[in-house]
Amino acid sequence: MFNTLRNAWKIPDLRKKLLFTLLIVVAFRFGSVVPVPFLNASALGELMRSVNESGTALGYINMLTGGAFSYATLFALGITPYINSSIIMQLLSVAIPALERMAKDGEEGRKKIAAITRYVTVGLGLVQGTAYYFYLKNSGITVYSHGASAVFTAIVIILTFTAGTALIMWMGEQINQYGVGNGISIILFAGIVSRLPATGSQLWTYFKAAIDDPSNYGKYFVFAPLFIVLFLAVVWVIIFMNDAERRIPIQYAKKVVGRKMYGGQASHLPIKVTMSGVMPIIFASAILSIPSTIQLFVKNPGRFASAFFHAFSSTGWLYSVLYFLFIIVFAYFYMSIQYNPIEIANNLRTSNGTIPGIRPGRPTADFISKILAKVTLIGALFLAVVAIIPIIYGNIAGMPNMSMGGTSVIIMVGVALETTKQIESQMMMRHYKGFLD
Repeated sequence: MFNTLRNAWKIPDLRKKLLFTLLIVVAFRFGSVVPVPFLNASALGELMRSVNESGTALGYINMLTGGAFSYATLFALGITPYINSSIIMQLLSVAIPALERMAKDGEEGRKKIAAITRYVTVGLGLVQGTAYYFYLKNSGITVYSHGASAVFTAIVIILTFTAGTALIMWMGEQINQYGVGNGISIILFAGIVSRLPATGSQLWTYFKAAIDDPSNYGKYFVFAPLFIVLFLAVVWVIIFMNDAERRIPIQYAKKVVGRKMYGGQASHLPIKVTMSGVMPIIFASAILSIPSTIQLFVKNPGRFASAFFHAFSSTGWLYSVLYFLFIIVFAYFYMSIQYNPIEIANNLRTSNGTIPGIRPGRPTADFISKILAKVTLIGALFLAVVAIIPIIYGNIAGMPNMSMGGTSVIIMVGVALETTKQIESQMMMRHYKGFLD
Protein backbone atom coordinates (compact mmCIF):
# COMPACT_ATOMS: atom_id res chain seq x y z
CA MET A 1 0.00 0.00 0.00
CA PHE A 2 2.82 2.42 0.87
CA ASN A 3 4.61 1.62 -2.38
CA THR A 4 1.39 2.36 -4.25
CA LEU A 5 1.05 5.75 -2.54
CA ARG A 6 4.70 6.56 -3.23
CA ASN A 7 4.37 5.70 -6.91
CA ALA A 8 1.10 7.61 -7.19
CA TRP A 9 2.76 10.68 -5.65
CA LYS A 10 5.19 10.78 -8.60
CA ILE A 11 2.32 11.29 -11.07
CA PRO A 12 1.26 14.99 -11.09
CA ASP A 13 -2.42 14.31 -11.77
CA LEU A 14 -2.72 11.74 -9.00
CA ARG A 15 -0.69 13.91 -6.64
CA LYS A 16 -3.28 16.69 -7.02
CA LYS A 17 -6.07 14.22 -6.27
CA LEU A 18 -4.26 12.90 -3.20
CA LEU A 19 -3.65 16.43 -1.91
CA PHE A 20 -7.30 17.37 -2.49
CA THR A 21 -8.45 14.27 -0.59
CA LEU A 22 -6.06 15.08 2.25
CA LEU A 23 -7.37 18.68 2.33
CA ILE A 24 -10.96 17.44 2.70
CA VAL A 25 -9.93 15.04 5.49
CA VAL A 26 -8.16 17.86 7.36
CA ALA A 27 -11.23 20.10 6.95
CA PHE A 28 -13.38 17.28 8.30
CA ARG A 29 -11.17 16.89 11.36
CA PHE A 30 -11.25 20.67 11.97
CA GLY A 31 -15.04 20.61 11.81
CA SER A 32 -15.04 17.70 14.27
CA VAL A 33 -13.56 19.93 16.99
CA VAL A 34 -15.61 23.11 16.36
CA PRO A 35 -18.13 23.13 19.25
CA VAL A 36 -21.80 23.96 18.89
CA PRO A 37 -22.74 27.15 20.83
CA PHE A 38 -24.87 27.41 23.99
CA LEU A 39 -23.60 24.19 25.63
CA ASN A 40 -21.96 23.58 29.00
CA ALA A 41 -18.66 21.92 28.03
CA SER A 42 -17.77 20.48 31.45
CA ALA A 43 -21.25 18.98 31.99
CA LEU A 44 -21.17 17.57 28.45
CA GLY A 45 -17.83 15.87 29.16
CA GLU A 46 -19.17 14.14 32.28
CA LEU A 47 -22.33 13.01 30.46
CA MET A 48 -20.50 11.57 27.45
CA ARG A 49 -17.98 9.80 29.64
CA SER A 50 -20.81 7.71 31.07
CA VAL A 51 -22.38 7.24 27.63
CA ASN A 52 -19.16 5.86 26.12
CA GLU A 53 -18.92 3.31 28.92
CA SER A 54 -22.55 2.19 28.57
CA GLY A 55 -22.26 0.68 25.06
CA THR A 56 -25.36 2.44 23.70
CA ALA A 57 -26.15 3.59 20.19
CA LEU A 58 -24.70 6.98 21.13
CA GLY A 59 -21.35 5.36 21.84
CA TYR A 60 -21.53 3.61 18.47
CA ILE A 61 -22.21 6.91 16.69
CA ASN A 62 -19.34 8.48 18.63
CA MET A 63 -16.99 5.79 17.29
CA LEU A 64 -18.07 6.45 13.68
CA THR A 65 -17.66 10.22 14.07
CA GLY A 66 -14.18 9.98 15.56
CA GLY A 67 -15.25 11.44 18.91
CA ALA A 68 -17.09 14.44 17.42
CA PHE A 69 -20.42 13.27 18.84
CA SER A 70 -19.18 13.25 22.44
CA TYR A 71 -18.06 16.89 22.10
CA ALA A 72 -21.28 18.04 20.33
CA THR A 73 -19.35 19.67 17.50
CA LEU A 74 -20.36 20.82 14.02
CA PHE A 75 -19.93 17.27 12.65
CA ALA A 76 -21.42 15.56 15.71
CA LEU A 77 -23.83 13.46 13.61
CA GLY A 78 -21.04 12.44 11.26
CA ILE A 79 -21.80 10.52 8.11
CA THR A 80 -24.42 8.35 9.87
CA PRO A 81 -27.48 10.14 8.34
CA TYR A 82 -26.08 9.59 4.84
CA ILE A 83 -25.38 5.91 5.55
CA ASN A 84 -28.90 5.46 6.91
CA SER A 85 -30.33 7.30 3.91
CA SER A 86 -28.42 5.06 1.49
CA ILE A 87 -29.63 1.94 3.28
CA ILE A 88 -33.23 3.19 3.20
CA MET A 89 -33.01 3.93 -0.52
CA GLN A 90 -31.57 0.46 -1.22
CA LEU A 91 -34.43 -1.18 0.64
CA LEU A 92 -37.06 1.03 -0.99
CA SER A 93 -35.58 0.32 -4.44
CA VAL A 94 -36.48 -3.32 -3.88
CA ALA A 95 -39.92 -2.67 -2.37
CA ILE A 96 -41.14 0.19 -4.62
CA PRO A 97 -41.37 -0.60 -8.38
CA ALA A 98 -40.95 3.06 -9.40
CA LEU A 99 -37.63 3.35 -7.59
CA GLU A 100 -36.54 -0.04 -8.95
CA ARG A 101 -37.18 1.15 -12.51
CA MET A 102 -35.35 4.37 -11.73
CA ALA A 103 -32.32 2.42 -10.44
CA LYS A 104 -32.19 0.43 -13.68
CA ASP A 105 -32.62 3.51 -15.86
CA GLY A 106 -28.90 4.05 -16.41
CA GLU A 107 -26.97 7.16 -15.44
CA GLU A 108 -30.02 9.44 -15.45
CA GLY A 109 -31.88 7.19 -13.02
CA ARG A 110 -28.88 6.98 -10.69
CA LYS A 111 -28.66 10.76 -10.62
CA LYS A 112 -32.32 11.01 -9.58
CA ILE A 113 -31.82 8.43 -6.81
CA ALA A 114 -28.70 10.28 -5.65
CA ALA A 115 -30.71 13.53 -5.44
CA ILE A 116 -33.46 11.80 -3.43
CA THR A 117 -30.79 10.32 -1.14
CA ARG A 118 -29.44 13.82 -0.46
CA TYR A 119 -32.88 15.12 0.54
CA VAL A 120 -33.45 12.10 2.79
CA THR A 121 -30.02 12.67 4.35
CA VAL A 122 -30.84 16.26 5.25
CA GLY A 123 -34.22 15.16 6.64
CA LEU A 124 -32.60 12.47 8.79
CA GLY A 125 -29.98 14.97 9.91
CA LEU A 126 -32.75 17.33 11.01
CA VAL A 127 -34.54 14.55 12.91
CA GLN A 128 -31.38 13.24 14.58
CA GLY A 129 -30.18 16.75 15.37
CA THR A 130 -33.52 17.51 17.03
CA ALA A 131 -33.36 14.30 19.07
CA TYR A 132 -29.77 15.05 20.12
CA TYR A 133 -30.75 18.57 21.19
CA PHE A 134 -33.59 17.35 23.40
CA TYR A 135 -31.29 14.74 24.91
CA LEU A 136 -28.77 17.47 25.77
CA LYS A 137 -31.53 19.75 27.05
CA ASN A 138 -33.04 17.06 29.30
CA SER A 139 -29.57 16.27 30.64
CA GLY A 140 -29.01 19.91 31.63
CA ILE A 141 -26.27 20.55 29.08
CA THR A 142 -27.78 23.57 27.30
CA VAL A 143 -27.09 27.01 28.74
CA TYR A 144 -30.57 28.44 28.16
CA SER A 145 -33.53 26.18 28.93
CA HIS A 146 -36.48 28.56 29.39
CA GLY A 147 -38.20 31.40 27.56
CA ALA A 148 -37.40 32.92 24.18
CA SER A 149 -33.69 32.27 24.66
CA ALA A 150 -34.38 28.52 24.82
CA VAL A 151 -36.24 28.65 21.48
CA PHE A 152 -33.40 30.55 19.82
CA THR A 153 -30.87 28.12 21.32
CA ALA A 154 -32.81 25.13 20.03
CA ILE A 155 -33.02 26.55 16.49
CA VAL A 156 -29.31 27.38 16.37
CA ILE A 157 -28.16 23.98 17.75
CA ILE A 158 -30.49 21.90 15.55
CA LEU A 159 -29.67 23.84 12.38
CA THR A 160 -25.95 23.61 13.16
CA PHE A 161 -26.14 19.81 13.46
CA THR A 162 -28.18 19.62 10.23
CA ALA A 163 -25.80 21.93 8.36
CA GLY A 164 -22.87 19.79 9.51
CA THR A 165 -24.56 16.71 8.06
CA ALA A 166 -25.14 18.42 4.70
CA LEU A 167 -21.57 19.74 4.66
CA ILE A 168 -20.07 16.28 5.28
CA MET A 169 -22.23 14.85 2.48
CA TRP A 170 -20.99 17.60 0.14
CA MET A 171 -17.38 16.96 1.14
CA GLY A 172 -17.76 13.26 0.37
CA GLU A 173 -19.14 14.06 -3.08
CA GLN A 174 -16.23 16.43 -3.75
CA ILE A 175 -13.80 13.58 -3.01
CA ASN A 176 -15.71 11.38 -5.45
CA GLN A 177 -15.38 14.02 -8.15
CA TYR A 178 -11.93 15.52 -7.59
CA GLY A 179 -10.16 13.18 -5.17
CA VAL A 180 -9.23 9.52 -4.78
CA GLY A 181 -11.50 6.79 -3.43
CA ASN A 182 -15.09 6.80 -2.25
CA GLY A 183 -15.69 10.07 -0.42
CA ILE A 184 -18.09 8.77 2.22
CA SER A 185 -15.81 5.82 2.97
CA ILE A 186 -12.76 8.09 3.24
CA ILE A 187 -14.52 10.35 5.76
CA LEU A 188 -15.70 7.33 7.74
CA PHE A 189 -12.15 5.97 7.64
CA ALA A 190 -10.74 9.28 8.88
CA GLY A 191 -13.14 9.31 11.84
CA ILE A 192 -12.25 5.77 12.88
CA VAL A 193 -8.49 6.25 12.47
CA SER A 194 -8.68 9.34 14.68
CA ARG A 195 -9.71 7.01 17.53
CA LEU A 196 -6.41 5.09 17.36
CA PRO A 197 -4.66 7.51 19.76
CA ALA A 198 -7.52 7.00 22.24
CA THR A 199 -7.04 3.23 21.97
CA GLY A 200 -3.31 3.63 22.55
CA SER A 201 -4.02 5.82 25.56
CA GLN A 202 -6.33 3.17 27.01
CA LEU A 203 -3.66 0.50 26.52
CA TRP A 204 -1.13 2.69 28.30
CA THR A 205 -3.62 3.18 31.16
CA TYR A 206 -3.80 -0.59 31.62
CA PHE A 207 -0.01 -0.87 31.49
CA LYS A 208 0.33 1.90 34.06
CA ALA A 209 -2.19 0.19 36.34
CA ALA A 210 -0.16 -3.03 36.13
CA ILE A 211 3.06 -1.17 36.95
CA ASP A 212 1.57 0.76 39.88
CA ASP A 213 -0.26 -2.20 41.43
CA PRO A 214 1.04 -5.57 40.12
CA SER A 215 -0.83 -7.56 42.77
CA ASN A 216 -4.25 -6.51 41.47
CA TYR A 217 -3.57 -5.49 37.87
CA GLY A 218 -0.60 -7.67 36.92
CA LYS A 219 -2.75 -9.52 34.40
CA TYR A 220 -2.57 -6.49 32.10
CA PHE A 221 1.11 -7.28 31.46
CA VAL A 222 -0.25 -10.21 29.44
CA PHE A 223 -3.63 -9.01 28.22
CA ALA A 224 -2.53 -5.57 26.92
CA PRO A 225 0.20 -6.92 24.56
CA LEU A 226 -2.12 -9.78 23.62
CA PHE A 227 -4.68 -7.18 22.51
CA ILE A 228 -2.14 -5.78 20.02
CA VAL A 229 -1.36 -9.28 18.71
CA LEU A 230 -5.07 -10.04 18.40
CA PHE A 231 -5.65 -6.75 16.59
CA LEU A 232 -2.93 -7.52 14.01
CA ALA A 233 -4.26 -11.08 13.57
CA VAL A 234 -7.79 -9.77 12.94
CA VAL A 235 -6.43 -7.29 10.38
CA TRP A 236 -4.65 -10.13 8.53
CA VAL A 237 -7.80 -12.27 8.51
CA ILE A 238 -9.88 -9.36 7.22
CA ILE A 239 -7.40 -8.74 4.38
CA PHE A 240 -7.45 -12.43 3.48
CA MET A 241 -11.25 -12.71 3.56
CA ASN A 242 -11.73 -9.44 1.69
CA ASP A 243 -10.14 -10.98 -1.44
CA ALA A 244 -11.73 -14.42 -1.02
CA GLU A 245 -14.33 -15.36 -3.60
CA ARG A 246 -16.13 -18.38 -5.04
CA ARG A 247 -15.82 -18.60 -8.81
CA ILE A 248 -18.60 -20.34 -10.71
CA PRO A 249 -17.29 -21.53 -14.12
CA ILE A 250 -19.15 -20.18 -17.16
CA GLN A 251 -18.87 -21.55 -20.70
CA TYR A 252 -20.11 -19.43 -23.63
CA ALA A 253 -21.38 -21.21 -26.75
CA LYS A 254 -19.91 -20.56 -30.17
CA LYS A 255 -22.02 -18.73 -32.73
CA VAL A 256 -21.40 -17.65 -36.31
CA VAL A 257 -22.28 -14.11 -37.39
CA GLY A 258 -21.65 -13.65 -41.11
CA ARG A 259 -18.20 -15.11 -41.75
CA LYS A 260 -16.94 -14.65 -38.20
CA MET A 261 -17.26 -16.91 -35.19
CA TYR A 262 -17.89 -15.47 -31.75
CA GLY A 263 -18.01 -16.97 -28.26
CA GLY A 264 -16.58 -20.30 -27.24
CA GLN A 265 -14.80 -18.70 -24.29
CA ALA A 266 -14.54 -19.93 -20.72
CA SER A 267 -15.05 -17.45 -17.93
CA HIS A 268 -16.33 -17.40 -14.35
CA LEU A 269 -18.91 -15.68 -12.17
CA PRO A 270 -17.15 -14.32 -9.03
CA ILE A 271 -19.06 -14.28 -5.75
CA LYS A 272 -17.24 -12.52 -2.94
CA VAL A 273 -17.30 -14.09 0.51
CA THR A 274 -17.73 -10.66 2.13
CA MET A 275 -20.29 -9.46 -0.41
CA SER A 276 -22.37 -7.59 2.19
CA GLY A 277 -19.44 -5.74 3.76
CA VAL A 278 -20.17 -4.40 7.24
CA MET A 279 -23.88 -3.79 6.61
CA PRO A 280 -25.01 -6.83 8.69
CA ILE A 281 -22.94 -5.58 11.63
CA ILE A 282 -24.38 -2.07 11.29
CA PHE A 283 -27.95 -3.42 11.16
CA ALA A 284 -27.39 -5.72 14.17
CA SER A 285 -25.68 -2.99 16.20
CA ALA A 286 -28.46 -0.50 15.47
CA ILE A 287 -31.20 -2.89 16.62
CA LEU A 288 -29.43 -4.18 19.74
CA SER A 289 -28.47 -0.70 20.85
CA ILE A 290 -32.14 0.36 21.12
CA PRO A 291 -32.70 -1.02 24.68
CA SER A 292 -29.53 0.57 26.05
CA THR A 293 -30.42 3.85 24.35
CA ILE A 294 -33.88 3.79 25.93
CA GLN A 295 -32.12 3.33 29.26
CA LEU A 296 -30.61 6.80 28.86
CA PHE A 297 -34.09 8.34 29.09
CA VAL A 298 -35.29 6.21 32.04
CA LYS A 299 -34.56 7.98 35.29
CA ASN A 300 -35.39 5.34 37.92
CA PRO A 301 -35.75 1.86 36.39
CA GLY A 302 -37.26 -0.89 38.52
CA ARG A 303 -35.77 -4.28 39.26
CA PHE A 304 -37.13 -5.93 36.12
CA ALA A 305 -36.13 -2.97 33.91
CA SER A 306 -32.63 -2.94 35.42
CA ALA A 307 -32.18 -6.67 34.73
CA PHE A 308 -33.50 -6.17 31.19
CA PHE A 309 -31.13 -3.29 30.46
CA HIS A 310 -28.21 -5.20 31.98
CA ALA A 311 -28.90 -8.21 29.72
CA PHE A 312 -28.85 -5.96 26.65
CA SER A 313 -25.73 -4.03 27.64
CA SER A 314 -22.71 -4.46 25.37
CA THR A 315 -21.06 -6.72 27.95
CA GLY A 316 -24.11 -8.92 28.61
CA TRP A 317 -24.26 -12.55 27.45
CA LEU A 318 -27.69 -12.09 25.83
CA TYR A 319 -26.37 -9.17 23.81
CA SER A 320 -23.45 -11.28 22.55
CA VAL A 321 -25.66 -14.21 21.52
CA LEU A 322 -28.23 -12.03 19.74
CA TYR A 323 -25.46 -10.00 18.13
CA PHE A 324 -23.98 -13.17 16.65
CA LEU A 325 -27.35 -14.42 15.37
CA PHE A 326 -28.53 -11.07 14.00
CA ILE A 327 -25.34 -10.63 11.96
CA ILE A 328 -25.96 -13.99 10.26
CA VAL A 329 -29.64 -13.18 9.62
CA PHE A 330 -28.90 -9.74 8.17
CA ALA A 331 -26.09 -11.17 6.01
CA TYR A 332 -28.64 -13.43 4.30
CA PHE A 333 -31.12 -10.56 4.09
CA TYR A 334 -28.58 -8.26 2.44
CA MET A 335 -27.53 -11.04 0.05
CA SER A 336 -31.15 -11.47 -1.05
CA ILE A 337 -31.24 -7.76 -1.90
CA GLN A 338 -27.96 -7.73 -3.81
CA TYR A 339 -28.31 -10.98 -5.79
CA ASN A 340 -31.25 -12.32 -7.79
CA PRO A 341 -30.36 -15.86 -8.98
CA ILE A 342 -33.25 -15.94 -11.47
CA GLU A 343 -32.09 -12.70 -13.08
CA ILE A 344 -28.49 -13.97 -13.23
CA ALA A 345 -29.65 -17.21 -14.85
CA ASN A 346 -31.71 -15.29 -17.43
CA ASN A 347 -28.74 -13.04 -18.26
CA LEU A 348 -26.55 -16.10 -18.78
CA ARG A 349 -29.14 -17.65 -21.11
CA THR A 350 -29.43 -14.39 -23.09
CA SER A 351 -25.64 -14.24 -23.59
CA ASN A 352 -25.46 -17.96 -24.50
CA GLY A 353 -23.57 -18.77 -21.31
CA THR A 354 -24.02 -21.94 -19.28
CA ILE A 355 -22.58 -23.51 -16.16
CA PRO A 356 -20.92 -26.83 -17.15
CA GLY A 357 -23.10 -29.75 -16.07
CA ILE A 358 -26.10 -27.52 -15.22
CA ARG A 359 -29.05 -26.99 -17.55
CA PRO A 360 -30.04 -23.38 -18.38
CA GLY A 361 -33.04 -21.74 -16.75
CA ARG A 362 -34.42 -22.85 -13.41
CA PRO A 363 -31.69 -25.45 -12.64
CA THR A 364 -29.04 -22.74 -13.10
CA ALA A 365 -30.90 -20.39 -10.75
CA ASP A 366 -31.20 -23.15 -8.13
CA PHE A 367 -27.49 -23.98 -8.42
CA ILE A 368 -26.52 -20.31 -8.01
CA SER A 369 -28.87 -20.04 -5.00
CA LYS A 370 -27.14 -22.98 -3.30
CA ILE A 371 -23.70 -21.47 -3.93
CA LEU A 372 -24.86 -18.08 -2.62
CA ALA A 373 -26.28 -19.68 0.54
CA LYS A 374 -23.00 -21.49 1.30
CA VAL A 375 -20.79 -18.48 0.55
CA THR A 376 -23.04 -16.17 2.56
CA LEU A 377 -22.86 -18.50 5.56
CA ILE A 378 -19.05 -18.41 5.48
CA GLY A 379 -19.01 -14.62 5.17
CA ALA A 380 -21.64 -14.19 7.90
CA LEU A 381 -19.73 -16.41 10.32
CA PHE A 382 -16.57 -14.44 9.58
CA LEU A 383 -18.29 -11.11 10.29
CA ALA A 384 -19.97 -12.45 13.44
CA VAL A 385 -16.72 -13.86 14.85
CA VAL A 386 -14.75 -10.68 14.12
CA ALA A 387 -17.51 -8.54 15.67
CA ILE A 388 -17.88 -10.65 18.81
CA ILE A 389 -14.18 -11.32 19.56
CA PRO A 390 -13.56 -7.83 21.08
CA ILE A 391 -16.61 -8.25 23.34
CA ILE A 392 -15.51 -11.68 24.60
CA TYR A 393 -11.89 -10.60 24.99
CA GLY A 394 -12.89 -7.42 26.86
CA ASN A 395 -14.98 -9.43 29.34
CA ILE A 396 -12.27 -12.06 29.90
CA ALA A 397 -9.39 -9.60 30.17
CA GLY A 398 -11.32 -6.98 32.13
CA MET A 399 -10.76 -4.39 29.38
CA PRO A 400 -14.33 -3.45 28.33
CA ASN A 401 -13.62 0.14 27.29
CA MET A 402 -11.35 -0.48 24.31
CA SER A 403 -12.65 1.81 21.56
CA MET A 404 -11.35 -0.25 18.60
CA GLY A 405 -14.05 -2.86 18.02
CA GLY A 406 -14.50 -5.41 15.26
CA THR A 407 -16.78 -3.15 13.21
CA SER A 408 -14.30 -0.29 13.10
CA VAL A 409 -11.42 -2.60 12.15
CA ILE A 410 -13.41 -4.12 9.25
CA ILE A 411 -14.37 -0.65 7.98
CA MET A 412 -10.84 0.69 8.35
CA VAL A 413 -9.13 -2.21 6.56
CA GLY A 414 -11.83 -2.46 3.87
CA VAL A 415 -11.63 1.24 2.97
CA ALA A 416 -7.81 1.14 2.88
CA LEU A 417 -7.83 -1.85 0.50
CA GLU A 418 -10.56 -0.35 -1.70
CA THR A 419 -8.76 3.00 -1.98
CA THR A 420 -5.45 1.29 -2.78
CA LYS A 421 -7.07 -0.70 -5.60
CA GLN A 422 -8.58 2.47 -7.06
CA ILE A 423 -5.20 4.21 -6.99
CA GLU A 424 -3.58 1.20 -8.68
CA SER A 425 -6.24 1.16 -11.40
CA GLN A 426 -5.73 4.87 -12.09
CA MET A 427 -1.97 4.37 -12.23
CA MET A 428 -2.44 1.52 -14.71
CA MET A 429 -4.60 3.73 -16.92
CA ARG A 430 -1.96 6.45 -16.98
CA HIS A 431 0.92 4.05 -17.67
CA TYR A 432 -0.89 2.33 -20.55
CA LYS A 433 0.60 3.59 -23.83
CA GLY A 434 -1.86 1.99 -26.25
CA PHE A 435 -1.26 0.53 -29.69
CA LEU A 436 0.41 3.53 -31.32
CA ASP A 437 3.74 2.78 -29.61
